[in-house]
Amino acid sequence: MDHRDAGKMQVAARLLLTPPFRYLWNVTTEGLENVPTNGAAIIAPNHISVLDSFFVPLCLGRRMTYVGKAEYMDDWKTKYLFPAIGMIPIDRSGGDAAQRALDAAARVLTSGELFGIYPEGTRARDGHLHKGHTGIARLALNTNSPIVPVGIVGSDLVQPADARLPKFFRRVHLRFGKPISVERYLDRANDRLVLRQITDEVMYEIRNLSGQQYVNTYATKPVAEVGTQAEVESSERLAEVVDLPVRRKTKESATATHRPTVVVASAASARPVTIMVEADGVDRRSSAAAIKTRKLDLPFELELSSA
Repeated sequence: MDHRDAGKMQVAARLLLTPPFRYLWNVTTEGLENVPTNGAAIIAPNHISVLDSFFVPLCLGRRMTYVGKAEYMDDWKTKYLFPAIGMIPIDRSGGDAAQRALDAAARVLTSGELFGIYPEGTRARDGHLHKGHTGIARLALNTNSPIVPVGIVGSDLVQPADARLPKFFRRVHLRFGKPISVERYLDRANDRLVLRQITDEVMYEIRNLSGQQYVNTYATKPVAEVGTQAEVESSERLAEVVDLPVRRKTKESATATHRPTVVVASAASARPVTIMVEADGVDRRSSAAAIKTRKLDLPFELELSSA
């Protein structure tokens, strides 16, 4: 499918789907002014629910295209709906699936449009923010497109991992961060360290926006289904973002206030890792240390642990 065909019904789909989505879920946004009103840009959200691919484009005033697995075209429930809202189906079989996805994305961006990509590559079923794949950095450098980080909070409570049906009348909050420019790295587009550095910056910004714990491993589907603890943590992140009181049952007390804790794991050492923490509260232990990360919007307590 050509990128011009994907999303050609997005305006109509937005007009049709936005009212019921707004009625069924309390969707709020923050920082939409950070999304460029014209020209190419990469929209990079965290991925915690299958409905993320609906919430993000429906909140934007511009057409946004993204790639999705071709298996959606085999299901009557998604065969027409997903392409209508901007999905380009990609066959994931074969070793060149990732390159086909990047090629499709590059065509969208060189046309001056918005392209959405999940840096984690798949849904995070444990509720944490995982290490990003460097494809997003390669795409940004090859097209000289800014990256807009997005933090989605609460969509995993609407439809948890593997749930067949969504839950209605839940709160979903989307936070759009300031665009990250890659212009200063254009002369080193093939440098693997640069690719990792840009990707790390994007993930740190998403962490700041979503309030998730960051774990330095790629997201994979666990054997066990995500349990109640992940739902509790998601509820607390949502309450933190929208400034609502947090109620959490514990052994010590029926209610307790809890703030997200950022856990930075080290696979290289069995001992705690010593890092530098700057005035803005952001650790500098990864390859993103050379990049100035913007001020945190959420309060965090930094805790170090070994893998």
